[in-house]
Amino acid sequence: MPKHTRVLRISASCFTLFVLLAIDSSISEIYNVDDTNGYGRRFDGIGALSAGVSASSKLLVNYPDQQRNEILDFLFKPNYGASLHILKVEIGGDGQSTDGTEASHMHESWEENYQRGYEWWLMTEAKKRNPDILLYGLPWSFPYWIGNGTFNAYANPEVTADYVYRWINGAKVHYNLTIDIIGIWNERNYSTTYIKTLRQTLDQHGLQDVKICAADDFSWQFADAVLADPELAEVVDFLGTHYPNTISTLEALSTGKPLWASEDHVGSVACRCAMLNRNYVTGLMTSTISWSPIASFYYGLPDFPAGIMEAAEPWSGNYDVNEQIWVTAHTTQFTKPGWTYLAHGFGVGNLAHGGSYVSLFDRNTGALTIVIETAVCTGPIISQVKGHNWYTQSLPSQRNVFPQTATFKLTGSFADISVLNVWRTKFASGQNSSTSFTAKAPVQVVNMMVTITLGVNEMYTLTTLTTGQKGTAPEPPHSKPFPLPYKDDFEDYAPSAKPYNMAQQVGAWEVAEVGPPHGQVARQMVLHHPVYWCWGRAYPANTTINVIGNYLWRDIYVHVDARVGSVNGTNAVYVGARIDRGGCLVNPALGVFFFIYPKTSRYELTNDLARQKILSQGSVEITGDWMTLGLLLEGNMAYAFFNGHSLINCTIPRSPTNGFAGLGTDPYGLADFDNLELQTAEDTWDRMRIQSGKSDTLLFKRLSKSVDISP
Repeated sequence: MPKHTRVLRISASCFTLFVLLAIDSSISEIYNVDDTNGYGRRFDGIGALSAGVSASSKLLVNYPDQQRNEILDFLFKPNYGASLHILKVEIGGDGQSTDGTEASHMHESWEENYQRGYEWWLMTEAKKRNPDILLYGLPWSFPYWIGNGTFNAYANPEVTADYVYRWINGAKVHYNLTIDIIGIWNERNYSTTYIKTLRQTLDQHGLQDVKICAADDFSWQFADAVLADPELAEVVDFLGTHYPNTISTLEALSTGKPLWASEDHVGSVACRCAMLNRNYVTGLMTSTISWSPIASFYYGLPDFPAGIMEAAEPWSGNYDVNEQIWVTAHTTQFTKPGWTYLAHGFGVGNLAHGGSYVSLFDRNTGALTIVIETAVCTGPIISQVKGHNWYTQSLPSQRNVFPQTATFKLTGSFADISVLNVWRTKFASGQNSSTSFTAKAPVQVVNMMVTITLGVNEMYTLTTLTTGQKGTAPEPPHSKPFPLPYKDDFEDYAPSAKPYNMAQQVGAWEVAEVGPPHGQVARQMVLHHPVYWCWGRAYPANTTINVIGNYLWRDIYVHVDARVGSVNGTNAVYVGARIDRGGCLVNPALGVFFFIYPKTSRYELTNDLARQKILSQGSVEITGDWMTLGLLLEGNMAYAFFNGHSLINCTIPRSPTNGFAGLGTDPYGLADFDNLELQTAEDTWDRMRIQSGKSDTLLFKRLSKSVDISP
């Protein structure tokens, strides 16, 4: 009987267990690495998911060129950083999808525009660095017309399938991007009729090579439908589930389809380390795709900083190369999609004293890679990563991990390997490592065996490949707060571009040309509620909102020129400050919001986006299409200005104390915004003092808190 088995049975106290295991760690367990007994499953790759809109790449687009290229290299360049094999992106549908909305390529059935959003750009940059990277598209929401007024994306399967086909075709026509995999509807109900219709539509357009992954939900229940319907089984290529906790089901395995963790955690360093191995060891999942590649969105939005990198300051150029990058590299730099796992017990399995190992090889070249981890992943807990709260998960059989020595015996096709290159990471669970992804001296294979001493919370890669590299870049610029004063007149954008630094939460904005004197403006484009992805008390939401700036702002001035569209126009435009939230729960957001209703010549100042908490309201004179709105918050006072004149002066609730600036419309409908300005309250007062005596300027006069400033 092996000593480790005896220890597990007799240990009555933690002290005794520790002492005996310390003794046993000098005894090496032997693990066979052998292909003579057959193979495991095909390895499909490690990837990341750019979706949830702002949560992935929103702020990355307008980073300085040097830092942006460095970041993209760390994510996508082979043998450099994360070296991702798969990039999965959201197919924008004009609806909120966690941290914002991604514009659709077809706001309406009669128009198409493939310049919207930034996923095209991100896919192009990924392909530029790695031509072999696989591209995967998946809808979160759909524009209104897809549901024909309902919230059902499958109201007309042929229409929805054609809409998705047009996105795939647009990627090819406009960017020369080949989409490899397509999904159904993220984390929402599936329709077997639609899946079959989608396959038929793609085939009719010559896209037989585009694979279908279904159903991108939180369970493996879709496997039951596949097993019950041979026609469905014929058209589905991969079964994908979200956050499977390393576990699959017998039904999923019985389908014979490759199983994917088509969305999974980034998590703490330790949990990511364990997950990348154990998704296959425990669940036979051949691909793991994590949300998201980069946290390039504002602190204060949901799930910040969910990414294997962090880059949320385009104004400074600062970014962080998180340890999750190097944990990922242990697999991605030494494998490729199309490699093969060895069989369980012959290159894949659990380590005797906790942890796991997987062996993958290239059938064409004979290259071999063994990835070993001894991570302690506990949870669910809230840990601290770079000062932010971060959710981590507990993986099965990962709580009890101890120091140990492992010997890998290479037989079969690997018997002639004489040396293996070694890469090592040492970390503490939930913390950053000071020894991440370090190249160690190659180890000699003696008598077909190689022995390695493993500590707790370590990761090793043993490989015949010599191409690994820990990429480096100059130290990023220092972190800086969002710059004030801030101005944007939207003149330096390409047509249909998404305004920089603005994180749309409901609705979709793009730059449009309107002629002099305003030139280019930011236009809210969505006319009707989309087929939502978000549900709950926040939805359906009809008030659009676009946030910007620093979530910790308190005393701030927000200024913008705005007009309501003469055709398909909204009813109201507004500016806001101290906006306390975004994401799926943005509809009941608190803050201070200044609404102007030009069609009815009314104004409102509210303490909430839903306009249930009215602070002030009344009539206002409207004299033209374009209007100027200004909102100044200082302490418990709010000052609102309309067309340069004082309109409101009132006390406001003390909650919320801080939040974003923002603007939007009520309800959906066209509206244009120009000359956005943000500055501190104190700088605003100074500006008003300077301008108050000039007859050729707007009236800016600091107001006594006791003065009635009604128009």
